[in-house]
Amino acid sequence: MSQYPVIVLASRNQKKAGEISELLRPHGIRVQSVADYPQAQEVVEDGSSFAENAAKKASETARTISQWTIGEDSGLMIDALDGAPGIYSARFSGEDATDEKNNAKMIQELAGVPLEQRTAAYVCNVALSNPKGEICLQVEARCRGRMTEAPRGQNGFGYDPYFEIIELHKTFGELAPIVKQHLSHRARAFERFIPQLVDLFQRENK
Repeated sequence: MSQYPVIVLASRNQKKAGEISELLRPHGIRVQSVADYPQAQEVVEDGSSFAENAAKKASETARTISQWTIGEDSGLMIDALDGAPGIYSARFSGEDATDEKNNAKMIQELAGVPLEQRTAAYVCNVALSNPKGEICLQVEARCRGRMTEAPRGQNGFGYDPYFEIIELHKTFGELAPIVKQHLSHRARAFERFIPQLVDLFQRENK
């Protein structure tokens, strides 16, 4: 039995929930998906930054279900597209967006842009709310790479098959999940977030 409370992730994205659960498990912190709470509403992501959206998801969900909640907002910023798709990464191709449609639009917008100018960054912002809806912790991290012209690899999700870590000559789609867990924007954000989270919970338990 863990000494720490269960944390709810304010996301119905099962792959994202799985990644975050894997990152927190070694520290004895159990993560539950918000999908387990029927009373939790879908939070409207109308913030102007990853930070605003992450905080809103965490605090609104926490107030509804009275649990410690993580809000996470992440996306892709492509330099040649002036930072797009940014906070609209998940719905880049419109309201009925899918990974396939988003990737098709991204490739179309980058048509004619040479490889060396296709630099980009994945950004991840993580916010923690207490059960009252107050934000207690917030961190942001990024991982730089570039967008390939064709997809490579079957792993990951979203834009992963196109996002190449230049030094490794591999896309996130080609990297083994264990490697991505150390390199990705989400891994880097949680690397900063977890020690502060553990410290906070230890103080709460005293």
